[in-house]
Amino acid sequence: MDMNKMPEGMDHSKMHKGNDQHKGMSEHDHHAMMIADFKKRFYVVLALTIPIMLLSTMIQHFMGVNWTFTGSSYILFALSSVVFVYGGWPFLTGLVDEVKSKNPGMMFLIGFAITVAYCYSVAIVFGLKGMDFFWELATLILIMLLGHWIEMKSVMGASNELELLVQLMPSDAHMVMPDMVHDVKTDTLKENDIILIKPGEKVAADGIILEGESYLNESMLTGESKPVLKAKGDKVIAGSINGNGSFKVTVSHAAKDSYLSQVVKLVDDAQKSKSQTQLLADTAAKWLTVIALVTGIGTFLYWYLTGQTLAFAMERMVTVIVICCPHALGLAVPLVVAKSTALSAKHGLLIKNRTAFENARKITTIVFDKTGTLTVGKFEVSKVVSLNKEFKEDELIRLSSALEQKSEHPIATGILQKVKDLKLTIPQAENFKAITGQGVEATVEGKTLLVVSPGYLNENKLAVPDGFTANDTETVVFILIDQKLAGYIALSDELRPESAEAIKTLREENIKSILLTGDNSKVAASVSKTLGMDSFIAEVLPHQKLEKIKELQSKGEFVAMTGDGVNDAPALAQADIGIAVGSGSDIAAETAGIVLVNSNPKDIVSLILFGKATYRKMIQNLIWATGYNVIALPLAAGVLYNQGIVLSPAAGAVLMTVSTVVVAINASLLKVKA
Repeated sequence: MDMNKMPEGMDHSKMHKGNDQHKGMSEHDHHAMMIADFKKRFYVVLALTIPIMLLSTMIQHFMGVNWTFTGSSYILFALSSVVFVYGGWPFLTGLVDEVKSKNPGMMFLIGFAITVAYCYSVAIVFGLKGMDFFWELATLILIMLLGHWIEMKSVMGASNELELLVQLMPSDAHMVMPDMVHDVKTDTLKENDIILIKPGEKVAADGIILEGESYLNESMLTGESKPVLKAKGDKVIAGSINGNGSFKVTVSHAAKDSYLSQVVKLVDDAQKSKSQTQLLADTAAKWLTVIALVTGIGTFLYWYLTGQTLAFAMERMVTVIVICCPHALGLAVPLVVAKSTALSAKHGLLIKNRTAFENARKITTIVFDKTGTLTVGKFEVSKVVSLNKEFKEDELIRLSSALEQKSEHPIATGILQKVKDLKLTIPQAENFKAITGQGVEATVEGKTLLVVSPGYLNENKLAVPDGFTANDTETVVFILIDQKLAGYIALSDELRPESAEAIKTLREENIKSILLTGDNSKVAASVSKTLGMDSFIAEVLPHQKLEKIKELQSKGEFVAMTGDGVNDAPALAQADIGIAVGSGSDIAAETAGIVLVNSNPKDIVSLILFGKATYRKMIQNLIWATGYNVIALPLAAGVLYNQGIVLSPAAGAVLMTVSTVVVAINASLLKVKA
């Protein structure tokens, strides 16, 4: 069994025959079938173990009875053979697979231990002097089957979180045809199809509302607990649950490209990806396998060569090997990984890079991009000032909207909203050009028009107009028409209600918060002071953001950067941990290790606290999984034999199973602090 495949439970797929026909089934069904198989084997072995124990000489001695009769040893042999072959089958096939892949581990050790015990006992039945091992063999297999059954249920619990995300997608959709509504399979939907969403149903595809409105519950996808009102023109995400209204949606893309499919893929990839902690656990498990074999054989030789019976030496070897099975160790990290990744996704934290997530515990400084993270990100025009009699305020808004209609920037959205409110017609723009970090330029109605930031005026030595005032929370853009300053538009963006609380929690965790923005110093200072942040860096162009991050790192800070992933991409890549914020299908913010679906600063705090909790769980599990071996292994080898303390193979199996179950339960207790 390859320990590296552990998040899906162990690689039990090869552990019994007849699995090839199930290749088409989901992992969930496959797991359920495996659990049922272990359960059945457990009960059959349990029924056979009772007569095996009653027929065993040692148990009879212990009970003070003598039930031996002619041929009783052969009946014992026959029953034990069934237990060995039927009950031990998963472990024996596992042993063969591990030998083939030259990767001995858990299954190799169990398979080896039960084979040694069985072969030796058979030799006793057919004439070798000594005590047979049949009852130890039966109880050992029984406990191993029980341990695997319980542990697979835990593993399945962790994988279930991902399965729940998959199940969010409805299988059918109501497709709107010209003459009727026709039910089709969700995975057949294409871009620009129109579907109808009825009250209480799940949205079948990502898209834009064509007509109608309703409140949608997106909590399973974004972690946003309040239902959100969606009306014509709004984006909807597949898997969200509709309230009481009904509406039609124009499908944006096929099901496989939907937000939910991308989340499921991300979660799946992250569960399979390795972090430093996982690699550490894998190495430890490999070493434990080597230690088990060397110590087991060494123990056997020591007792046998110092005059103990062959039976006693064999028993010590089998117990050592069983105790040493690196099972708990193999599960210690993957179970926490599977649980944490899926839980995060349900709370709107999408982990793309496991190491980045585990390193969240080391963060000393968080650099926040202001717009849309600490603020709501909805700019509203607070005033329009004309500096040229030729152009009235409404005309300035109308002309500048031509440049902004192609932009996704919050400032553009604010200007376009104002145009809508004033019921103005947006003119056409030609020769459109973006000036990185400073604004946009185009030709509108034959005039060269620029909508730019104050930084552009400074850089191009243009004077700021007399009487120009902007309060501390306003962002201003200037309008140049044919290279002459025609006026300016001031927009303001309100702070998110959760921001102050998030900054306060970071301070309690001894994490510095720094505001990094292209906005003017006055706005930055006001926001920083209001929220109680440690400092701010203002009027920074996108390429300078990268330099600022490097500067902080050179001072020994472990820096996390949050940004919208577009103009912040270089800085996100440079930061020790890049956190992309922004909902919807911007999920592929390639440079970030973590994507926050909601642009909520509280989610960043949750992420850090959850990263710490996850790391703690992994370390707890690793300590438990290795610690019990340190104590149990010498006892199994018989170090305290002269003091009358010795572990039987069955007791070894119980200890091994208990350690695995403790690790599984500990992983399942992981929670996200909302």
